[in-house]
Amino acid sequence: MLQTRGVAAVEELVILAGIYTAISAWTVHFAAARPELAISNLVVGIGIAALGLCMSMVPERSQDLNFVVLLLGAWLIVSPWVVTRGPDTGMILNNVITGACVCLFALTAGGLLMSKRRT
Repeated sequence: MLQTRGVAAVEELVILAGIYTAISAWTVHFAAARPELAISNLVVGIGIAALGLCMSMVPERSQDLNFVVLLLGAWLIVSPWVVTRGPDTGMILNNVITGACVCLFALTAGGLLMSKRRT
């Protein structure tokens, strides 16, 4: 249990990033201007938060889920250009920074899990 405590702490950050992603369209105030991106962020944010919750419950079995979270983070980075036409700076910065943080958290948790498996 103590070996995976660091992984669980990173996964709790994934949960927080997922919650922020879900509410970010209303926080950054682009939900009315681009409802399609707001819905995309809501669905992806709920998914990231749910996966983070699952991974924090059983961190030693979460290697495959880290890859899914990494893919969702990559989707957040590219979604302003894929989902909408002509996104503004707030949308781009919100999704790129949030997506990069999610990818970083997923890679960090995966690296911690791999280092714990070697010992």
